[in-house]
Amino acid sequence: MVTADFQKEAKDLIDKLKKICANYGLGNDGNEFKIITQVFLYKFLNDKFAYVVKQIDQKLSKADNWEEELSKYSDDEYEMLLFKLKADTARLKKQHFISYLFERQSKSDFSKLFDDTLRDIAIYNNDIFAVKTDTGQKIVLFDEISQYISDSSRRDEFCRALINPLVNFSFEGIFSQKFDFFSTLFEYLIKDYNKDGGGKYAEYYTPHAVSKIMASILVDKPVSNVTCYDPSAGSGTLLMSLAHAIGEDRCSIFSQDISQKSSSLLRLNLILNNLIHSIPNIIRGNTIKDPYHKDGKNLKKFDYIVSNPPFKLDFSDFREDVDTKENHERFFAGIPKIKKKAIDKMEIYLLFIQHIMYSLSEKGKAAIVVPTGFITAASGIPMKIREKLVEEKMLRGVVSMPSNIFATTGTNVSILFLDKANTKGDIVLMDASKLGTTVKEGKNQKTLLSPEEEELIIKTFNDHKPVEDFTVVVSYNQIKEKNYSLSAGQYFDVKIEYTDITAGEFQRKMDSYKTNLDKLFGESKEMEKEIKKHLCGLKYDE
Repeated sequence: MVTADFQKEAKDLIDKLKKICANYGLGNDGNEFKIITQVFLYKFLNDKFAYVVKQIDQKLSKADNWEEELSKYSDDEYEMLLFKLKADTARLKKQHFISYLFERQSKSDFSKLFDDTLRDIAIYNNDIFAVKTDTGQKIVLFDEISQYISDSSRRDEFCRALINPLVNFSFEGIFSQKFDFFSTLFEYLIKDYNKDGGGKYAEYYTPHAVSKIMASILVDKPVSNVTCYDPSAGSGTLLMSLAHAIGEDRCSIFSQDISQKSSSLLRLNLILNNLIHSIPNIIRGNTIKDPYHKDGKNLKKFDYIVSNPPFKLDFSDFREDVDTKENHERFFAGIPKIKKKAIDKMEIYLLFIQHIMYSLSEKGKAAIVVPTGFITAASGIPMKIREKLVEEKMLRGVVSMPSNIFATTGTNVSILFLDKANTKGDIVLMDASKLGTTVKEGKNQKTLLSPEEEELIIKTFNDHKPVEDFTVVVSYNQIKEKNYSLSAGQYFDVKIEYTDITAGEFQRKMDSYKTNLDKLFGESKEMEKEIKKHLCGLKYDE
């Protein structure tokens, strides 16, 4: 099947599932995303199982109906087949297949059979697919879907409606596709569920242009057997781009995020992108208050870190838990104070930057999305952080992005690049704010970078060379002299344009200026006379 055709069919399936939810009163409901993503995942795992077992067993691949052929296997033969599966494939019992449920739609309590099937798949594969909380509790793969229909008399028909679109669609012909394909599909799948209206812990979807630029600059040479970490992972866009740049089989993913929704979406993203081996490292919890990943008693150090942390978030409910003697080294520059009149605008990103700096390995690299105001702040915590980055020579560069690169926030952003081994020495500062094309996205303006502009940013940065009015390459001492400013514009040369003219041209210009001045002075004298005349005519009237 042509990739474009499959993309359309997969998106049509997603639209059908959303329409079913809407017909049963769940459109834009807070639980709709759970239903859509879990049914989609159930189908994906079924088809992945079929794809893999056909590769393992020639009898199944040659059979007209592989499920009918598989039904003839004894229990021992079936167990042996499951034993041959790799860890990236869900182990399914015969009664877990979608076809098994489809044939039993007429049974009473079909919704219970549907829920029991999903629950059994989750339990049967708990060691592979469960996401943990920071307390060690496991969050299983599937919920009971029918519970979201409040009218119990409609649950059976709802589950039947969900099963029907799955039968005439298959992922089998597309498993050879890689990140670029599945990232587009994933973005379409979650586009209605990962917006900034989600309450206290809102998730912002990082644009692919930003994630590609971050990954391509961080990974500028082949590496293997490395660790990748995002302390505020969201749905995992940054981690997926980074893993793809490195190679999915050459890295292990680690993450933490306080949002249960984000952890579920990240798990789905890992499954789609063949990174199932990293699911045990996906933690739901508060990174700042209770960082989970450790080596012994110390925080784990990572080779690559990417992050688009929340910029403004009320963390007053756990600030005292963070402001402890044990955290003084991790939060060396300090902890933002409580703003009583703007409690929802606390700069929590400053804690994430410090946490990332502390979590880098000796040769670690990081890319962090920050508000552009951070790179020029004249004092306070931002200044202390920049001082340390320069003094310890772990700053590699900064890219200031176009405004509205995120449609969901008007904050101008820059990307901060760190490299503890910074072998190139000097720092690249780039002003990419003039790039991009502005388009309308819903009620918001958004700036889109073309593929050529993305490559321009990546290549220019990695070439480590200055380009007029675009990039400068400066030393650590130069940054100190500029009060640790990381704004490229402050380092651009000021140019004065000169035009050669003849003596005659010079005299004509001077005569013209003199004539114009004489005219203006004459008009000024006339105005002066008129004003005096009117003043003399003014009288006091009782």
